[in-house]
Amino acid sequence: MAFLRQLSTRRLCEKQLIKKYLSETEEVMLGRDPTCHIVLETKMYRMVSRRHALIRLHTEQTGTNGLRWEIFDLNSVNGTYINGEKLEECQILQVGDRIRLGSNGPEFIFDNLSHQQSTASVSPQVNFTPPPVSSVSNVNVGVEDVEDTDSITLTQLFPIASTGKQLVKKAYLYPGIITVIFVVLMFLTVGNAGAFNLLLATYIAGAAYYFVYRLCGKKKPWWVLFGAALITVLILLSPILTVFIGVFRIILPGDISVNPQDVGFFNFLIRMFFGAGLMEELLKALPVFLALLIGRNLRFPWRQKIGVWEPLDGILLGTASALGFTLLETLGQYVPSIVDSASLQLGVGAGELVGLQLLIPRILGSVAGHMAYSGYFGYFIGLSVLRRRNSWLILGVGYFTASILHALWNASGVLNIFLLAFVGVVSYAFLGAAILKARVLSPTRNENFATQAIINNE
Repeated sequence: MAFLRQLSTRRLCEKQLIKKYLSETEEVMLGRDPTCHIVLETKMYRMVSRRHALIRLHTEQTGTNGLRWEIFDLNSVNGTYINGEKLEECQILQVGDRIRLGSNGPEFIFDNLSHQQSTASVSPQVNFTPPPVSSVSNVNVGVEDVEDTDSITLTQLFPIASTGKQLVKKAYLYPGIITVIFVVLMFLTVGNAGAFNLLLATYIAGAAYYFVYRLCGKKKPWWVLFGAALITVLILLSPILTVFIGVFRIILPGDISVNPQDVGFFNFLIRMFFGAGLMEELLKALPVFLALLIGRNLRFPWRQKIGVWEPLDGILLGTASALGFTLLETLGQYVPSIVDSASLQLGVGAGELVGLQLLIPRILGSVAGHMAYSGYFGYFIGLSVLRRRNSWLILGVGYFTASILHALWNASGVLNIFLLAFVGVVSYAFLGAAILKARVLSPTRNENFATQAIINNE
């Protein structure tokens, strides 16, 4: 009889290790799903997919070698390894093969009773009485470390000595380092309102973008994302902005310099649609389209790093562009304007405080504002690459939807503050939905770190 035996681990005592005998008529599935034949407990084995691997009798048997078994990887997130080599499609198992679920997951050995009996003279006899099926499927492996509770180790006294790469991957070491650097710099700029506001705005904007980046789950070089934000800033400082203003706010009915009370809400909404929505969303999308065009003319791997090949690329570049737009608009226009106005009435110190009070919600709210609109449009730019036959329809729907959300936000504050909050929530929901759908459509879904985290926690 062939069987799988889980190899020992520090977290489990011998009685809790899984043994499963293979049947000639039944496939054996390994995973975290309760319906699997070998169930791995979620809290301990998060690297194991719900349905990770399958073992079954090989259909083409030979009369001389007896029964043969083959193993399949069921498109698991972290892969299946046989004797340290990643499994591709399927493989015939040999006695003594070590099966590992994930690069650092639980490990099993494939063996049979005849092999155990033939080696009895070399190694001690082990009792391999098949356990009841129900006991195999319900093995409780979610226990804590069973080491001697009275002992103390060096790594228990100095945990940092045993973390290694996990400190970077799981403890967010780099964001912590960046935070410390910004804190020190802000201490140094106390009393210099301009420098302090720049540091604070940059940090909040970076934190907001990091949140979106983690949601997307696709790796994109930081210099590409920074480049998208920088290009948007340069566009705003160039004559291109004057051309956009002339087209959308003078030729088209997008004059937003009027008093909303004088023209009414719907008239003001239309003006915002043309003068803010259509104009600014197209402007912020220029770096995304530029990356798309550049990527098509590059070779691997630069085309994947820089270009737009799927919706996640469009979202990441679109939100980065929006970040550059928000920083320049806030620090270069809104904050200086309100500081000057408040300083004339309340004094310089009070004016700077009012400017700070405006800066924080504008930058932090970009997740439900400029980043939401531009990220949503970016989703459609990436989708148009995957669905080229309907690219113009896709781009049109995305451009219109992002622009109307933008216009609604700008105009709703005139009516009611609660309506403004509602529009902000809706805008963020649109972005969140786009990110989730983009992860499903992604050709690189198996490499997506956000998708892996969700699968491992299901």
